[in-house]
Amino acid sequence: MVKDIKSILLEEVSDLHGVPAGAYNIRLNSRLDSRSSTADIEIVSKTDKSGIDIIIKPNTKNQSVHIPALVTESGIHDLVYNDFYIGENADVVIIAGCGIHNDGSETSEHNGIHRFFVGKNARVKYVEKHIGSGEGTGERIINPQTVVEAEEGSYVEFETTQLKGVDSTIRTTTARAKAGATVIVKEKILTHGNQYAETRFTIDMDGDDSSVSLVSRSVAKDKSKQKFVSVINGNARCVGHSECDAIIMDDAVVTAVPEITANNVDASLIHEAAIGKIAGEQIIKLMTLGLTEAEAEAQIVNGFLK
Repeated sequence: MVKDIKSILLEEVSDLHGVPAGAYNIRLNSRLDSRSSTADIEIVSKTDKSGIDIIIKPNTKNQSVHIPALVTESGIHDLVYNDFYIGENADVVIIAGCGIHNDGSETSEHNGIHRFFVGKNARVKYVEKHIGSGEGTGERIINPQTVVEAEEGSYVEFETTQLKGVDSTIRTTTARAKAGATVIVKEKILTHGNQYAETRFTIDMDGDDSSVSLVSRSVAKDKSKQKFVSVINGNARCVGHSECDAIIMDDAVVTAVPEITANNVDASLIHEAAIGKIAGEQIIKLMTLGLTEAEAEAQIVNGFLK
């Protein structure tokens, strides 16, 4: 049974249908499940705490590493520290994600603290999906913390998705961008029932010609609550953009708290926030094509979160 749940979670959070090629580390119920390194990407266990170091050699190109974390038992409280060392001029994709399946009455929780040390002119795309499942009454909690140090000329892109089953999440991201560095974050969140999701970004652009783009698209249903907090500090000649775009439904609550600070005369910073319900004419148009009201709403939400 556990094997079946593990396979389902792996597919949902990392698009894996078996053991991946290349470097990978699969964590299951707070323990190492399986691991593989390559000539260019080494994964080693930490000796002082729970977690791993992922060491990507300079000039590594067109390679990927998978690091999913899975919880399949009730009552698990997982805490992991993962450090990524990306060498100069590397160009890699990191596919992470966490899935919690809870059929019991106790809370199951995964907290991941990830630090990225991105070398000069390196490019990193980090893809992370969070999902919760199971028929139990125990909560499913995922709290990721991310710290990014982007060296000169580097490019860091985060694509994060949480669309079902997670009862509570607080997602915290801090980043420092040196000269010419780019940090891009694209997040998608769907909450329903009594779920709570909070996202906190703090970005410091410390080098000339650095840039940041934060884009959050979310849907809040039923009595769920969401909070989006973004802090961008322009400490040099730089460009920063923050955008929160949310659809609110039923009795849900969405809060957006932007803060942009220009500490340099050549810092150009923009924040956009939009929170609103689905327009009635959108639903009516789809209903004229034969959809029910519920089907029309679902189509609009799916399109919005693509």
